[in-house]
Amino acid sequence: MPLANALVERYKAAFGEAIREAWIDRKQSILVVAPEHLLEIGAYTRDDERFDYLVDLTAVDWPKREKRFDLVLNLYSFPKNERLRLKMHLGDGEYVSSVESIWPTANWLEREVYDMFGIVFEGHPNLTRLLLPEEWQGFPLRKDYDILKQDEAWVRENLGIESGQ
Repeated sequence: MPLANALVERYKAAFGEAIREAWIDRKQSILVVAPEHLLEIGAYTRDDERFDYLVDLTAVDWPKREKRFDLVLNLYSFPKNERLRLKMHLGDGEYVSSVESIWPTANWLEREVYDMFGIVFEGHPNLTRLLLPEEWQGFPLRKDYDILKQDEAWVRENLGIESGQ
């Protein structure tokens, strides 16, 4: 259901059109924000709204959509005992600012999203693969990633077999 409460009104007053949508799901406010405003919205979220803990940062792939990725930040406020989800839509190849300077827990979470989806976080201090070898080709959590091909050259070279299947 669309959300129009005091929290959303404060965000809209501070960021205007950068707050694109808002709704509530299972008592959690969800805001879709413009990715180019993520750093300023993130700092406001931590400092003014007191969402001091980045619980998770992940992505969802919608390959048939023009902006195929949802980048999702799940936040928690210890002082308010509340949860907030920030989402943004990103096209393939679009960059987004790292929020590691706002929530240090983003460091490895952003690396995992980069590793699995190929989303690049500008300003990240060490944006390298986290789970897969550096030379791995492709991004396994993209829905168009061919699991049966899995980077056959890497499997052949490093495991000495023709296929991982």
